[in-house]
Amino acid sequence: MDNPSARSYPGAALPSAFFTPGVSSFSEFLQAAAPDLLPGRRYAPGGDLHGGPGAHAPHGTTIVALVYDGGVLIAGDRRATMGNVIAQRDMEKVFLTDEYSAVGIAGAAGLAVEMVRLFTVELRHYEKLEGVPLSLDGKANKLATMLRGNLDAAMAGLAVLPLFVGYDVDKRAGRIVSYDVTGGRYDEHGGYHAVGSGSVFAKGALKKRHEVTADRDTAVRTAVEALYDAADDDSATSGPDLTRRIYPVVATVDASGSVRLGADEVAEVAEAVVRGRHERPGG
Repeated sequence: MDNPSARSYPGAALPSAFFTPGVSSFSEFLQAAAPDLLPGRRYAPGGDLHGGPGAHAPHGTTIVALVYDGGVLIAGDRRATMGNVIAQRDMEKVFLTDEYSAVGIAGAAGLAVEMVRLFTVELRHYEKLEGVPLSLDGKANKLATMLRGNLDAAMAGLAVLPLFVGYDVDKRAGRIVSYDVTGGRYDEHGGYHAVGSGSVFAKGALKKRHEVTADRDTAVRTAVEALYDAADDDSATSGPDLTRRIYPVVATVDASGSVRLGADEVAEVAEAVVRGRHERPGG
């Protein structure tokens, strides 16, 4: 039987699937038109963390998120590791996904970046077709669905672990949503969270320092302090690299939108944290 999605219009450069009205989900369109382009479809099956693809793929490490007065912040260190080797020193793991949301990634770096890029397109695609943006819960659920689609790769050692933050325009508050590798989503009501190899140390630092009533500048300092503490105890997490001028990536989301902090501002905070630790090595 003829497959309509495989037919092309005469003289058209694209298959007819690109011209056929469909659902507002770009992922579902991709599943039908070009499933091999979905994240997780190109991994080598049958592997595991010790001998399969997961053993040879760079992994992103620590991401922190915290709610502050009027918004929410997400920050990530810059190191990617491959076993006990530093695969990349300046990887970016924090991405603005639309006007009121951002995502940080830990886990298999290549797949994670692909997934966040597809998620960003998904949000734009939905808004263009429906005329309105997805709700914050809708965005969080959409990312959970994409994670479930990556389950086979996760079981082969190529797990992706995102951390989602957004500003809820209805509730006028910042929110944090975490996930497990199977796509389970969890609203974090404690005002902070962390994922990745250094997360236990980062959360310990946030538990002692963070207050949800803090202003933006204080929250930025707290996030950088938490990443510093994580790097102090976890070899896969990097602290501020003053020699190479490599600093954490920090983004905020509030009523005015999502913004990535400038490199100079983050550098100033990071250098202040390092100076403080030299004066008081215990923190």
